[in-house]
Amino acid sequence: MLLAFDTATSRVTVALHDGTSVVASYAADEAMRHGEMLAPGIARVLADAGATVRDLTAVAVGVGPGPFTGLRVGLVTARTLGLTRGIPVHGVCTLDVLAAAAMDAGLDELAVATDARRKEVYLATYAGGRRTSGPLVVKPLDADVSGPVVGRGAVLYPEAFPDARGPEQPDAAVLAEVVQQQRFELLGPDPLYLRRPDAATPGVPKRVS
Repeated sequence: MLLAFDTATSRVTVALHDGTSVVASYAADEAMRHGEMLAPGIARVLADAGATVRDLTAVAVGVGPGPFTGLRVGLVTARTLGLTRGIPVHGVCTLDVLAAAAMDAGLDELAVATDARRKEVYLATYAGGRRTSGPLVVKPLDADVSGPVVGRGAVLYPEAFPDARGPEQPDAAVLAEVVQQQRFELLGPDPLYLRRPDAATPGVPKRVS
């Protein structure tokens, strides 16, 4: 069984795939509580499917781009599960997951914009079933895209993205299908950071004379 989850946005989303289809899923939209919501979400999908951690054969995790704290929760959990169970861990760009859902809904050429905070978005463009540019972090009005845009960023900045479409948030069920079908590049479980974290190591204290 493949356990998939993503914590790169304000949503925590988890799904379990049995090799044929998604058999259980969970989502929680509680910003800043990723660490509190992911473990219960994993427990919920396993219980709903009548499975245990011992039944897992692989893990899929969204690698961002996304805010440092939430993204770290998912990646540390994925790595820990992979290490303790001795199973592979596949990373997928979170923007690819949103694009796959939009493509399944009938879009071909589109952009994905997620909230990067600081009045910026994480952006990528897609056509013909593949990513054509990005991901990068930009000011919305500097995005220079036309046509449909999916993701939370499109909703937050309608003046820059007038053709906002769904989905707004990633879905782990789609993430699981992306990995099963290898629709986009599979990555290692490493964070896709496009800028430095807000937290920084303090410098050397100034000498007091």
